[in-house]
Amino acid sequence: MKKVVKFGGSSLADAKQFAKVGEIIRSDNSRVFVVPSAPGKRHDHDIKVTDLLYECYELAEAGKNFYEPFLAVKDRYNEIIQGLNLNLSLSDCFDEIENKLLHEPEKDYTASRGEYLNGLIMANYLGYEFIDAKEVIFFDEAGNFDSDKTYSILSPKLEELNNAVIPGFYGTGYDGKVKTFSRGGSDITGSIVARACRAGVYENWTDVSGLLMADPHIVSNPAVMKNITYRELRELAYMGASVMHEDAIFPVKKAGIPINIRNTNSPEDTGTWIVENTARRSKYTITGIAGRKNFCSIVIAKDLMHSQSDFYRKVAQCFEENNIPLEHLPSGIDTMTVIVQESKFIEHEQEVLSRITKIVEPESLEVESGISLIAVVGRGMKSQTGTAAKIFRALADARINVRMIDQGASELNVIVGVPNEDFERAVRSIYHIFVDAE
Repeated sequence: MKKVVKFGGSSLADAKQFAKVGEIIRSDNSRVFVVPSAPGKRHDHDIKVTDLLYECYELAEAGKNFYEPFLAVKDRYNEIIQGLNLNLSLSDCFDEIENKLLHEPEKDYTASRGEYLNGLIMANYLGYEFIDAKEVIFFDEAGNFDSDKTYSILSPKLEELNNAVIPGFYGTGYDGKVKTFSRGGSDITGSIVARACRAGVYENWTDVSGLLMADPHIVSNPAVMKNITYRELRELAYMGASVMHEDAIFPVKKAGIPINIRNTNSPEDTGTWIVENTARRSKYTITGIAGRKNFCSIVIAKDLMHSQSDFYRKVAQCFEENNIPLEHLPSGIDTMTVIVQESKFIEHEQEVLSRITKIVEPESLEVESGISLIAVVGRGMKSQTGTAAKIFRALADARINVRMIDQGASELNVIVGVPNEDFERAVRSIYHIFVDAE
């Protein structure tokens, strides 16, 4: 069974972490393809290499001196090389990056060099073949991942090799230039490689022993999810859970490849298994809690709106015309509530409200900002009665006013809206009633 292993920035922040990663890979011969991220923070006050590279680009694009952050980047890689006692020089690579910054700065190219350079070091350290992601991962004309072209080139390439390092985060755009995924995109690269080689497992190594049931910055020492389905992870990732990029699920999901989230600093921990389906039951009713701040609600009231077959379409059109995605649409018989991200709505607020007034002629329009959405997710909720009541009780006991509630037909999640100032307290209250009190 082949395993694809992806290591995050914290796992590759310095030579000491590299050595840990080397031990993990060499301890299991089935770990044949490695996807590295760029070096992350070595301590709380450190700067990620990718952030330094973005700073280099911004300065170069503005015609300013970029050498301070650029020298910091060079120092990071040279320290790793020296710490591992490698016979490797990246001087030519640094010269190429510098030349591009001076004469033709490109944002995606510059940002991608973090993974590229770390990939070169990793390949040298392990004695593995190096595959430049630019040669095997592609995007289409619309800027989306081109799966057909990628797998037609990447799969046979991997078939030829026993071991290889493929840097994460980037590929080639339709114009032939380097193009990156969104931040955290090395997770996606790992998933793509896993599908391309028909891996048995995709191991994603980070600095926590699996996915946590809540944000550890909000809940002290939250429990680890042992097993979670792809659908549950999508719900949590969408609502702010940040261990893994949400788009990394799709390639492996289609191929039925499980994901195992592991801890580089505690490799003996089994971590979290992410699967399509499982008969394993969670210890708790819920699987996890996640949320985000700063949403707006627009409440549209009009008698007999439900009798107008095009009412919802007309309202949605007002937001679509201003490129504002609709997050949730909890509604009553004579009211329709639209939940949108505050940052995307405020800029076009008056245009949208004016258009709604003109098209559907509501009896009233109410707008409220400063709302946080919290998703309570769990496949076990549909077999338990009173889940929503339990959430309301937790929030009522904490004297938190619920601004919205929405439950999908799948009974996989319940979403509640609370004031921004009550967000952290609400998460802790919900976690306590489902985890600490069960």
